[in-house]
Amino acid sequence: MIYENKIAIVLIRDLKEWQKLNVASFLASSVAIQFPETHGKEFVNASGSTYLPFLKHPIMIYVANSSDEIMRTFKRAKERNLSIGIYTLPLFSTKCEQENLIEISKSSDENQELVGIVIYGENKKVNKALDGLKLYS
Repeated sequence: MIYENKIAIVLIRDLKEWQKLNVASFLASSVAIQFPETHGKEFVNASGSTYLPFLKHPIMIYVANSSDEIMRTFKRAKERNLSIGIYTLPLFSTKCEQENLIEISKSSDENQELVGIVIYGENKKVNKALDGLKLYS
């Protein structure tokens, strides 16, 4: 199936494994919260138990080998008016939403220390923003 829109997460390669999983989870949740049309339906098993739905779209995860690569992708996504979620290095030391909001507010687009981003929007535009990045492996 081909989807009209795409969800792509870009992670900096040199994060610790737990950090990669944490960043990817938070970034995926931001798309789910902002775009209800991406939600699937609850799962119901043969016992009649219901379970939380998934996002309807696959989430593609890409790797950036440097801060420059992730910043280039971020700038390309902004130029194409795509929806972007960010995760910055200082968020690893925060403990709550209020601290996250304070940390994010300290940096401009040009000087934030991005370690992960999520991009959501039209397939072709997302692909152009991701140009040159490889799928995470």
